[in-house]
Amino acid sequence: MARKAAIIGGGVIGGGWAARFLLNGWDVAVFDPDPQAERKIGEVLANARAALPALSDVPMPAEGRLSFAGTVTEAVEGAEYIQESVSERLDLKHRVFAQIQQVAPGVLIGSSTSGFKPSELQQNAPDPGMIFVAHPFNPVYLLPLAEVVPSPANPAEAIENAKEILREIGMFPLHIRKEIDAHIADRFLEAVWREALWLVKDGIATTEEIDEAIRMGFGLRWGQMGLFETYRVAGGEAGMKHFMAQFGPCLQWPWTKLTDVPEFNDELVDLIAGQSDAQSGHHSIRELERIRDSNLIGFLRALKDRNWGAGRVLRDHDARRATAFHEAGATGAPLVMAQMQVLPGWIDYNGHMTESRYLFAASETSDAFLRLIGAGMDYVAAGHSYYTAETHIMHLGECKLGDRLTGSLQVLAADEKRLHVFIRIQRGDEVVASLEQMLLHVDMKANKTCPAAAEVLARLNPIAEAHKALPRPEAAGRFTGQRKG
Repeated sequence: MARKAAIIGGGVIGGGWAARFLLNGWDVAVFDPDPQAERKIGEVLANARAALPALSDVPMPAEGRLSFAGTVTEAVEGAEYIQESVSERLDLKHRVFAQIQQVAPGVLIGSSTSGFKPSELQQNAPDPGMIFVAHPFNPVYLLPLAEVVPSPANPAEAIENAKEILREIGMFPLHIRKEIDAHIADRFLEAVWREALWLVKDGIATTEEIDEAIRMGFGLRWGQMGLFETYRVAGGEAGMKHFMAQFGPCLQWPWTKLTDVPEFNDELVDLIAGQSDAQSGHHSIRELERIRDSNLIGFLRALKDRNWGAGRVLRDHDARRATAFHEAGATGAPLVMAQMQVLPGWIDYNGHMTESRYLFAASETSDAFLRLIGAGMDYVAAGHSYYTAETHIMHLGECKLGDRLTGSLQVLAADEKRLHVFIRIQRGDEVVASLEQMLLHVDMKANKTCPAAAEVLARLNPIAEAHKALPRPEAAGRFTGQRKG
């Protein structure tokens, strides 16, 4: 039976939480009095379905069931975890917590608040120890960070349970040891935002120029190394002490207006909004979200390949799901191993996906399967690998720019040294290409075949056994010119 999460407040953040839980196999009940809540969450979920699976190298769990409740009480009944994402009004949050704890005592309640401290949220609550801050970042379904902030009223065991739930849905719970207004990340962002407002107000830069300074320069460094590690590198071989000695004195110079706030009036609002419209107004918000998500997938996959930063969180989440997959036992169904989108570089002069990219899509699918059975890059580094001895491809459909593709794999046969697989590349329900591959297990140092490691066979053999019940694909073993029948 699927576990249940309740989402109270279905805006951008609440919708992102709903998507994150749903796509990780949880049932989700949402309460939001907004009559447009179902439409809005549906649009967020559509973006998440297109994005989150592209980060996974193991089969995604079956999507949970989404329901919309008419009351808070209905939403939280039977929930194992509750996430509150209502407007940033303390009185409203207090009323919501009181309603929740009348019917769901002892259930963890994370708040998405970006500013309030947990001790403020807990005031007059029936069970303050179950209320804590779990502050995410948009889009919640892609970015792993959740700032977990307890107060002295929270039992340590409750916070550890909350962190484990967040890890189970692929998030990185950053445990903040002391509560403080706006936590960590938003305090940092507020300082940058404040300085940016001054730069625009004083006519030094436009909104677009400031964004270019970030995304063409230090933003790319921050995404992989953050602030302090970046500056450590800047210090050269002498490290952080040298950096501090060289650049520390400039902190006394009056460069910034960090403690001053520009007057927040209609003139400033119109100035910022006007420049922002000129910069990005030719895109709808949904278009910008899709552009953002596509770029984030690329960044995150690069970090994942290098097991660095947020990429390490993705790898750990894959490992968790792979373990759960093998513990649950293989099912007699082809394994969905890859989610892809046809990119501009994949297109030939006819406007269709080029032949090499069909092979690339198959390689992404088979590589993900090899990682699933424990024959990934660590296995290769230890001196063993599966080499592709034969590939037979059938082109069955034409793919165009933007098409979303799924790669699934069926094991036709396997023994100690050989792996015979059939791969389908699909656009929706249509198979656009099928590939049959024979792979040989090789001792790379000796450059000859050898039996696979016992732990790899222990993962592979149950899948091969389960797939014996599947019909043999009609295209398997066929050749050019062969007649049907």
